[in-house]
Amino acid sequence: MRRLYLRVYVAVIASLAVFALIAGVLWRQLGDPGPQGFAFEVAGTLAVNALPAADAPSAAQQRALEQLARNLHADVALYSRERALLAAVGEPLPAPRSDRARSGWLRRMEGPPAWALRLGDGRWLVARVPRDRRHPAYGLFLTLALIALAVGVGMYPVVRRLTKRLERLQAGVELLGAGELSARVPVEGRDEVAQLAGSFNAAAARIEKLVAGHKGLLAHASHELRTPLARIRMGIEMVKGGVDAERREALLRDIAELDAMIDEILLASRLDALPALDAIEDVDLLALAAEECARYDGVVLEGESVALRGEPRLLRRLLRNLLENAAKHGRPPVRVRIARGASAIEIKVADAGAGVPESERERVFEPFFRGAGATQGAGLGLSLVRQIARRHGGDARYADGFRVTLAPSPPAK
Repeated sequence: MRRLYLRVYVAVIASLAVFALIAGVLWRQLGDPGPQGFAFEVAGTLAVNALPAADAPSAAQQRALEQLARNLHADVALYSRERALLAAVGEPLPAPRSDRARSGWLRRMEGPPAWALRLGDGRWLVARVPRDRRHPAYGLFLTLALIALAVGVGMYPVVRRLTKRLERLQAGVELLGAGELSARVPVEGRDEVAQLAGSFNAAAARIEKLVAGHKGLLAHASHELRTPLARIRMGIEMVKGGVDAERREALLRDIAELDAMIDEILLASRLDALPALDAIEDVDLLALAAEECARYDGVVLEGESVALRGEPRLLRRLLRNLLENAAKHGRPPVRVRIARGASAIEIKVADAGAGVPESERERVFEPFFRGAGATQGAGLGLSLVRQIARRHGGDARYADGFRVTLAPSPPAK
């Protein structure tokens, strides 16, 4: 498997190498002659006085050229105006190919690095640094190579640190996928990788909470279902010896309780599973509350007509659960008020009972929670109230009665 950090690291090193190569080539091709070229130019200017005249014997010109070559530490050749070799020291050097160069002009010749200088009398002085002498370009290449090496060494821990964080994130994802719901990854830095790690942790926490909630729901459901089932089983055993109206009513109540509990469990699971509301339409909340209040005695409804976009069936269940809770655990009269606030619609349901103790005002919205002294219900009604309210852009709480807020237009999910 090709590691990401190796791919990033190799890309950086390759970029530096290409940069060093291109810079060296450009310097080699476009750079000026440098100090050595300047030295040849000065030496050539002085050679006019050091060299004998053009018509001097070849031996004299050879001796003068040898003296000049020792001073320059270079291979030197002297050519006539017609580019005939007059004298040479060191390796052979090619004659200039053009007469267009004016006197005193220094130029680099074709082939290996060499410079030609045209003297005032028409002769040509050609010089070249011996091959064992280091060319200035080698220093540039060496400098660029050292820079590339330093950057490469410095980049390695940076690249490796980045990819290690990605590897830890990958390990966390694999742990989560293997069922380790408590898997989390450290959030390091403030870059995109850190944001990704934070998003992963938030998603993992949400999944862990949902799974734990479903496990708790199933555990409580299995416990709560045993009671009506046991009563039904006992009633069936007693029916064998004959049945009376009282037993039949008891069996019907147990069956109704069991049916309601299963319905609430299924609705709670559906609200957790569905990403958005099913059927949204305009609902007159006051009219809907009036229909539900008519099912109970001693309920007083007040408020104003409020239009809300939502799912009618869920809103009806929300109102019914609030009224059922007041009927089972409170005392009449029960007052229901519908009002439109500055930013939300509020439903308040209060009764003349003792109310919810301070320590239980948040826990009453937990699934299967039943307060001290409660003998009826499975503890799912108020939990569904909060779920439905949140699906409609609001929330549920207890403060001098149960208060449910709903957004006029629930946000899309």
